[in-house]
Amino acid sequence: MNSAYDVIIRPVVSERSFDLIEQGKYTFEVAKSAPKEEIASAVEKLFGVHVVKVNTINVSGKKKRVRYQTPGTTRSWKKAVVTLAPGETIEIFGSQQAAE
Repeated sequence: MNSAYDVIIRPVVSERSFDLIEQGKYTFEVAKSAPKEEIASAVEKLFGVHVVKVNTINVSGKKKRVRYQTPGTTRSWKKAVVTLAPGETIEIFGSQQAAE
């Protein structure tokens, strides 16, 4: 990969990902070909934090019906759960700790 922006596509917004933030774990959609070492260095470069651990999951596309009964699938993608060093945070969606 050329840049950290090519590795990290977007943060994942879900209830589970917000619950993991309290444990210092952040969830991102990443490039399918990105290995764990590249994901860790991209997060460290973009957000200025220290990454302790990276877990990756290949999310397969779900079967859906498109227009009446034509079969189709949603896209498949790769998810990474990044654990940061204790005491470090990433301000992805503004100050969410202040809202709690």
